[in-house]
Amino acid sequence: MNASEYVCRPRSKRSLWFVVGLGVAGALTAGAAFGYRGGLPAWWGLVGLVAVVVGAVALYQVTARVAADAYGVHSWTLLRRRSVPWHDIAELLVRVKTLPRGGETRRVVLAMRDGRRRTLPQPASSTPGDEHFATQLSGLREVHRRHGGTEPGRLRVVTDDAAGSGWVSRLCASLLLLAAAGAVAFAVPGASAYERQYQVAQPCAAGLQPTGARPCLRTVPAVITRTEPHLPKRQSWLYFAGGGPSDRLAVSREAAEAFRAGDRVELTVFRGEVMKVAGERYVWTGHVITGGSLAVFAAGLVLLAGLPGAQVLRRLRGRRLPDDERLPSALPFTGVLAGTAVWLLPLCYLHPTTPLGSAQTITWWAVGSLVTAGLLTWAWHVTRIRVPGESAPTRRPEAEDAADGDVFLAARFLEDTDYNPYGFGTHIVLGNEGPAVTPHPGPGRFGAKSVPVERLTVKNVRRARGADGDGVPGDWHVAELDDAGTPVRLAAAPDDLARIIHALALAKA
Repeated sequence: MNASEYVCRPRSKRSLWFVVGLGVAGALTAGAAFGYRGGLPAWWGLVGLVAVVVGAVALYQVTARVAADAYGVHSWTLLRRRSVPWHDIAELLVRVKTLPRGGETRRVVLAMRDGRRRTLPQPASSTPGDEHFATQLSGLREVHRRHGGTEPGRLRVVTDDAAGSGWVSRLCASLLLLAAAGAVAFAVPGASAYERQYQVAQPCAAGLQPTGARPCLRTVPAVITRTEPHLPKRQSWLYFAGGGPSDRLAVSREAAEAFRAGDRVELTVFRGEVMKVAGERYVWTGHVITGGSLAVFAAGLVLLAGLPGAQVLRRLRGRRLPDDERLPSALPFTGVLAGTAVWLLPLCYLHPTTPLGSAQTITWWAVGSLVTAGLLTWAWHVTRIRVPGESAPTRRPEAEDAADGDVFLAARFLEDTDYNPYGFGTHIVLGNEGPAVTPHPGPGRFGAKSVPVERLTVKNVRRARGADGDGVPGDWHVAELDDAGTPVRLAAAPDDLARIIHALALAKA
């Protein structure tokens, strides 16, 4: 290892090795619990298996290492070793992934010149503002600057809503939901036929047995031997004796609490299934899965598949943008799916097998499709990618706005300044008293701090990037300003940002 090499290792190695030790102890515990009869209880073995899994993950992390030298980047893990020369690496990215229950993870990604991405096992962080991660990242970028042959540009931070985020997993999720919807829809005709047969079924005649072609309702006497009521998330049971069709039956908790051991009941059986339990104190009726409910479930899966599908569509629309530029939110497409559900789900419930069987349903489809097309057109328009300098819609001049009084616009400075201490500002107010930062949308200038327009100079206007933070929506623009030699950023919606910049220029003039 030469002097120019930079090595990245996990920060808390002692803690990880301790967890690895717990995994070894868990393996011994599981072996003692499952391998020897009369030894430890079985639940000790389950605890040991959990410790083994956690220890294996810790072992993978503690053995991960990344080194950078004059040749390139070398990575070691428990399973493989890989080396990538600098001439194949275009730049180093930071990939930020938001966890389902909050928090985020940060990893370093090698952006190859051929368009591929390779995630390094180190450095890694799950804490915002981690200095250890920032130090190791700076070390890798410094080695890249010395030996990469080109001067690295600004650091690109790729978030989940950025143009460089992945889309394959979202496409797979959408396809899996569509496949599940198809499987459920395949069962709709059978469920509808079963429902119709049960609705018209009559009690079986004396001495006759039900057949598959003409099923009937058979009544069987039985005696309840015991009941097992459980919590709502667990199944409750009734146990029978006396010639019942089955030894036990899954029922609701209320039914299991209402019946008593020794109760004589009548069981109503349809096509081999107990559909009703009638006693002196309580009558339990089984639920029949209808074709309409299955059709609604299938349609709901199709609509649910539209959520990751909208994210894939958003990603494809921004495929020509830089990797770290954030994309507009897919929330308007959620409104399209909700509007579609309003007319599609009732149609599927009422006409599960004949959605186009009458003039009424055809009209229903036509009107609903027009509503969905209108909502989709609106969502496509509001999620368009606005580039800085694009013409804004017609509006009143700022002078007329000022004459009418103060105008509050949602905007924020991303740096802490004397007029935005601790990032308290959420709006900028424009009016006769000059631009000011406020922590509220008005009315009134309570708590406002005047913007020193004489110190500010607009350098550039760009789209929002991952490095701007989660507080900046993806469809906002960011103005890069010079505040008496200190760079600051101002973020707002494109039209609002244009109004604010114009107001700053007028106040400065």
